[in-house]
Amino acid sequence: MASNTRDILNDVRGLLGRLDEAMVADRRRLRRELRALRDQLARGQNGQETPGLVAALRNRLETSIDRRAERARAIPTPDFDLDLPVLEARPQIEEAIRDNQVVVICGETGSGKTTQLPKICLNLGRGAAGLIGHTQPRRIAARSVSARIAEEMGVELGSLIGYQVRFDERHSEDTAVKVMTDGVLLAETQRDRWLDKYDTIIVDEAHERSLNIDFLLGYLKRLMPKRPDLRIIVTSATIDPERFSRHFDDAPILEVSGRTYPVELRYEPPGVDLTDTRELVKATTDAVNNVCREGQGDVLVFLPGEREIREVAKSLEKGKEVGRSVLPLYSRL
Repeated sequence: MASNTRDILNDVRGLLGRLDEAMVADRRRLRRELRALRDQLARGQNGQETPGLVAALRNRLETSIDRRAERARAIPTPDFDLDLPVLEARPQIEEAIRDNQVVVICGETGSGKTTQLPKICLNLGRGAAGLIGHTQPRRIAARSVSARIAEEMGVELGSLIGYQVRFDERHSEDTAVKVMTDGVLLAETQRDRWLDKYDTIIVDEAHERSLNIDFLLGYLKRLMPKRPDLRIIVTSATIDPERFSRHFDDAPILEVSGRTYPVELRYEPPGVDLTDTRELVKATTDAVNNVCREGQGDVLVFLPGEREIREVAKSLEKGKEVGRSVLPLYSRL
């Protein structure tokens, strides 16, 4: 092999060795082109255009590396509210994310995992080489979670922190955390088979086990060998987290205990047929009124669907006390 060809081949090998410094979205194509050029040179095929090709590939790689470094510099150091239970386990969570491709985080509602996990990932340097994708089962949750994280990070929504739901999105080229519904991420797999825009995926509320969540978890399992650099975090309530761990080849499970606000449980047998909407509405209205007589406070009522929510809201509006606000909430809003 001629000395000139050997020198160019060494240059190409050096560029291949720097691919992990580049943006995730650029690596696959650069790797394919550099490997093709390397194999060509190894066969002794060194044409007049080869130095120009190497220079062009080097320029693209260095541009991508600079872009990643610029994104890393633009990400502020997150502040953490140490009163949130999830942050008691922050050192263990950071270690697990660094050392494992998949981590299952199990904790009760109110522990703070939804808002703090993206910030923990940012603190680890994730989000610079690619987006941190953070999925939510519902559109209203995706919007509200992104707004809350942006507020905690002290940035404008749509810049560092953005969201995308059906018919509505706010994000930019500078976005590091994109909160979206699981359906949006699943749809992206049709255009981006390897999810090359992302360096981290957080599947939140996985215990809800919707079709979108199940399809997404299956897709990510198949993607893992092709994307060893991708970090996957699955969060679940305390409902059979071992099943998620087994699905991802016995991924480690971290448990986060405690709630931000203690919850008192009371059981009031309704004594009615809850499959009958009218009886359900009456029983729910009576239960809410009984609680409200005990003093000041707020009541959150979960119901089967939009129809029941509207009917209960209408019933509570009738003859309500001064100062009480009834706020229906369902996904179509």
